[in-house]
Amino acid sequence: QVQLVESGGGLVQAGGSLRLSCAASGRPFSDYAMGWFRQAPGKEREGVSCISKTDGIQYYADSVKGRFTISRDGAKTTVYLQMDSLKPEDTAVYYCATGLCFNRSWYHRGDNLDYWGQGTQVTVSS
Repeated sequence: QVQLVESGGGLVQAGGSLRLSCAASGRPFSDYAMGWFRQAPGKEREGVSCISKTDGIQYYADSVKGRFTISRDGAKTTVYLQMDSLKPEDTAVYYCATGLCFNRSWYHRGDNLDYWGQGTQVTVSS
C-alpha cells in the first residue's frame, strides 16, 4: 500500500520557522517528483514547491521564493520543506504529493497516477 505521511506542522509566530517532512513508502518513489501543495480556508489548493525525481529541478511558488527550501534524502524516501520567515498568509493545510515538477510549475495528475498525503496543519500567528 502506498503511503505519504507528513509531519512537522504546528503553530508558530510570524517570522519563525518550521520543517515539514514527508515519508514515502510502498513503492520506489525515486521514480517520482515529489513536493508540497497547500490549501488555506476558503481558497483553492496551490502548488508550493516540488523537486524532480533526479533532484535537478526545483520549483517554488512566487509567494514562498527565498523563504522555503525543498530537499530530499539520499534514499529518496523522504522529502522536506524548510519554511523560514513564515507569514500569517502561509497558514494552511500542507499536503505532500507526487506529480510532475517543472521549473515554473508543479502538477498533480489525479488519483490514478499520483498520490497525496493526509495533510498537516501549519498556523502562523501575527
